[in-house]
Amino acid sequence: MTNDSTNFDLSRRKLLAGLGAVGVASAGAGLGTTAYFNDTETLEGNSLTAGELDLLVDWQQTYDYGEGHTFVNAHPDHDEDGEQSIPDGEGGQIKYSDFLDPDDEDSTGENLPTLDCENIPPISEATFGTDPVTGDEMNTLVQLSDVKPGDEGEITFSLHLCDNPGYVWMQADNVSESEGVNTDAELAVDTPDGGDLAQFINATLWYDADCDNVRDEAEPADIMLTLDFSGSMLYREYGGVISDDPIQVNGDNFPETTKIDLVELAAKEFVQYLDAQNADVQVGIAYFDGEKTDDAEPRTGILQDMTSDLSAVDASLSDLRQKLANVVTSVNDAAGDDPLISDPFDGDGDPDPNSNAGAIATGTYIGEGVDDAQDELASAGRPGTKAVNIVLSDGESFNGTGSTQFSSPQDAATDARSPSPGPETDLYTVSVGSANDSVLQDMAGAATSPGNDPQFFYDVDDPVAIPTVFGVLASQFVAEKIIMEDSLDNVLAALSSGNGIPLDGNILTMYNELTEPATDADRDAFEGNGLMYCIGLDWVLPFEVGNVIQGDTLAFDLGFYTEQERHNDGAGVSA
Repeated sequence: MTNDSTNFDLSRRKLLAGLGAVGVASAGAGLGTTAYFNDTETLEGNSLTAGELDLLVDWQQTYDYGEGHTFVNAHPDHDEDGEQSIPDGEGGQIKYSDFLDPDDEDSTGENLPTLDCENIPPISEATFGTDPVTGDEMNTLVQLSDVKPGDEGEITFSLHLCDNPGYVWMQADNVSESEGVNTDAELAVDTPDGGDLAQFINATLWYDADCDNVRDEAEPADIMLTLDFSGSMLYREYGGVISDDPIQVNGDNFPETTKIDLVELAAKEFVQYLDAQNADVQVGIAYFDGEKTDDAEPRTGILQDMTSDLSAVDASLSDLRQKLANVVTSVNDAAGDDPLISDPFDGDGDPDPNSNAGAIATGTYIGEGVDDAQDELASAGRPGTKAVNIVLSDGESFNGTGSTQFSSPQDAATDARSPSPGPETDLYTVSVGSANDSVLQDMAGAATSPGNDPQFFYDVDDPVAIPTVFGVLASQFVAEKIIMEDSLDNVLAALSSGNGIPLDGNILTMYNELTEPATDADRDAFEGNGLMYCIGLDWVLPFEVGNVIQGDTLAFDLGFYTEQERHNDGAGVSA
């Protein structure tokens, strides 16, 4: 890496949000210790040569001192009550607890999915509230003044890259420890030669995929991928070509990049990741297009029956250019005897994105695609298993030129989420540059919910971000990935070494943050497309820790560093 601005368009911002702990003696059979965590928040100078890179961070902190997890502080916090919130524009507010995870009984909420680069205030406006135990005012991110063995705290940070994609590191700095003020009880078991607190605190650092301040384990799921097979996903004439950059997809080299290419890459990574993680899932694939003038029914259906054989699903996701073309430009069915029916296996479609696509099927029948997927979930789903439908489309739902009328996508989604006709289904929607985002957002929501839930809706303005979105979705069906689980002492050492711990913007790529280099091909940058990424840090002071920690002190800063992806390889700044 070089600092020569003629070779690199480099912009970087470092945010420090410190976290530390110190203690003095307190009562409680000699087992208690009083401790506080402190921090500094600084925005260090930007180095900007071309373009712009802006990292914003929000958070929700909770603390369990024997009364269950209690809100400590958050950013933003509209009413300064310790719970993350923003105004709703109508005199009320949207709060963290409005977004409970219905599938997790331990969940207290979710970092606001409505937060973005337009409504996150600067760190200088953060409020830190009061210690929930002592009532003392807190002037820093974490400043708890009566921590005892058995206590636990957690912070989930949400990261937002507001402009260009960037590589992100998590860092610690200014780590210091001391014995503080010793008590007779501690001196009986400890020598005043340095603090012990960090080595006795257990810490877990992980990707908090659903941003709910809880590390979630895996649970079984039956999943349908419902994919847009309309002409605008492939043909240049309808906006299907997004770049004239070459792309390799499943061993095939193409001179241009289309939306369906990125869907194929993303969906295959999604399935391969679930397979590698031994996820307890079944996966199937539905598709939807429109209709030609002489069609008697819309061109929708099942590309792959739902199955636990994920290698079969992976194979079905190969060669999507041809399979899409077979649907939208085909003239006969697979047997060649019915000109009014088309399917992905006809083999007579024209997959050249630059071909004259004027005679393709028209319309986009999203609702019919959802119905097909729900029929598959109903017939092949496992009783008592969570049902999921992931719907991806790049356009609005509208009539084709045939004899049928499209069904309402919102009505189809309402049926999907409802217990009847069943199964009640979590419905995620991915809008790829769609002109009709509002329809897809209305459709999105948890099973039994009324829909229109932003945490189930992904607005992807740049199709290049499709693989990252599928990475976020895949993380919902496996145990959330732990980056490091060790003593706080060792976690701080890793965060303080070099550039810190390099984070991965796409968990589908099996990157090991602790053992593999930052430049490894499996490490991806974080997208700057409005996506929210969450990192959780949990600390526990075990109950069995005794007098040895009384009076010990610990303080440190915690930070995030980002640098622009373009013209950089992820190596970070030189030491």
